[in-house]
Amino acid sequence: AKKLGITDVPAEVVTFISHATQNRLRTVIEKVTVITQHRMESYKDDEWYEQATDVRSQLKFFEQLERLEKQRKDEQEREILLKAAKSRSRQEDPEQARLKQKAKEMQQQELAQMRQRDANLTALAAIGPRKKRKLDSPGLLTTGGEGLGMSGVSQAGLGTPSSRQYARQKITRVNLRDFIFYMEQERETSHSLLLYRALLK
Repeated sequence: AKKLGITDVPAEVVTFISHATQNRLRTVIEKVTVITQHRMESYKDDEWYEQATDVRSQLKFFEQLERLEKQRKDEQEREILLKAAKSRSRQEDPEQARLKQKAKEMQQQELAQMRQRDANLTALAAIGPRKKRKLDSPGLLTTGGEGLGMSGVSQAGLGTPSSRQYARQKITRVNLRDFIFYMEQERETSHSLLLYRALLK
């Protein structure tokens, strides 16, 4: 107002601008919320949904192939090392000695792994089967690993016998990509400096 030479601004003008700003913000939030909900919507349960490619399964298949190939190479290397360890030639070249040493280290490592596995199995057998705690047993509230009855809850002031259950509100998380999409669709912001700054982030 000062830039335009207005010295007196009535309270009605401030109230009008406040309502207009509130209405504008509500519109922006509603539109961005719809965009976010569309982004998060899953179409897998739709009867018209048809999956064209499954990248996750393809990656798992390639990982399995790589694992099998690595296992095959390890088996070949193991056979070579075992043959080198069994050979009893009197005159050994340095390569043969290196293979024998590597075979010995491999056998020691396998023996250590077997001992560790046996120790783990023995420890698990000594502990016995793990019992799951019943979390939803009637009249029991679990807090910090300790069970409290309903009387304990009432005494602690955490609740009343007629416990009220509050409905969990669904939270819609809007990210920058959703807001950029909104600004691209709006005529007022599609060529704005704010949009270009958001695209640079």
